Amino acid sequence: MTQPQPQTRTRPQAEPQTQPSPRAAAVPFLLRWSVFLGAVLGWEAAARARHNVYFPPPLRIARHARDLWFSGPAHRLFLTSDAVGTILPSLGRMAAGFTLAAVAGIALGIAVGRSRRAYALCNPVLQFARAVPPPALVPVFVVVFDVGTPMQVASIVFGAVWPVLVNSAEGARATDPLRLQVAAVLRLTAPERLWFLILPSALPRIFAGLRLSLSLSLILMVFSELLPGSADGIGFTLTDAQTRSDLLTVWSALLLLGALGYLLNTGLLAVEKRFVGQGRPAGRTA
Repeated sequence: MTQPQPQTRTRPQAEPQTQPSPRAAAVPFLLRWSVFLGAVLGWEAAARARHNVYFPPPLRIARHARDLWFSGPAHRLFLTSDAVGTILPSLGRMAAGFTLAAVAGIALGIAVGRSRRAYALCNPVLQFARAVPPPALVPVFVVVFDVGTPMQVASIVFGAVWPVLVNSAEGARATDPLRLQVAAVLRLTAPERLWFLILPSALPRIFAGLRLSLSLSLILMVFSELLPGSADGIGFTLTDAQTRSDLLTVWSALLLLGALGYLLNTGLLAVEKRFVGQGRPAGRTA
C-alpha cells in the first residue's frame, strides 16, 4: 500500500507587467485637458459670434503672442528681441526673489521650529508679518532700495518668504520624538540629525510652502513691474499695452503669465516627487 504523496503548493506566478499602449496612455491626458479644451473652444466660438473687440478669439491671441515673442531664430530658441527684453528680465527677478525667499525661509523655519522657546517667541511676529500685504510696503521699499530691480526683488522676497518659513517651522516641529530619541542614543551629531531626520520629515511641508511661494513670486513679480519707474518686464509690457489700447498684447501677456505659472508649478511638482516620493501625500509630514 503506497503512502499518499504530500501536496506541494506552488506560488502563483506574478503576471508580467505590460506597458500601456499609446492609445490607452492618451486617454488620461485627454480627460485631464478636456475641461480646458472645452473652455477654449467655447470662448473661440463665442468670440467669433459676438465680434467683440475687447474679447478676441483665443486663436488670434495665441497667434499674436507667437509673432510677438516666439518667432525668432532657432539658435535663440525662437525668442524674438521683444521676448529677450520682456520675458527674461521678469524671470530673472522672479528667480532671484524666489531663491532668496526659499533659502531664508527654510533656514529660519528649521531653526525656529527645532526650539520650542524660539517658536513661542517668534510665532506672534511671524503671524503679524505674514499678514501685512506686500503692496502696502512698497513706499518703504522705494525709500530703502530706490526704484528698480533691487526694490522689485525685495518686494518678491518679503511676500514669498512667509509660506516657506511657516511651513518649514511646522515641519521641523512635527519630527517624530521617538526618532530623535534614537538619534540621541546613537549619538548622532546635530548636522547628522538635521540631514537624516529633521529635513526628510519636514520636506513635505517645505514643498507645500514652496508651491505657495512660487505662485506669490509670480504675482509679486508682475505687481512690482506695474509700478512707476519700471522699464521692462511682463508687467511693464502689460501696462504699456493697456495705455496704448493694444488689447491683443494685453491678452497675450495674460496668456504668457498663465503658461509660465503652469510650467513653473509642473517643474516644482516634478522636483517634489523626486525628493519626497510618490507614496507620501504632498504637504503632510511623514
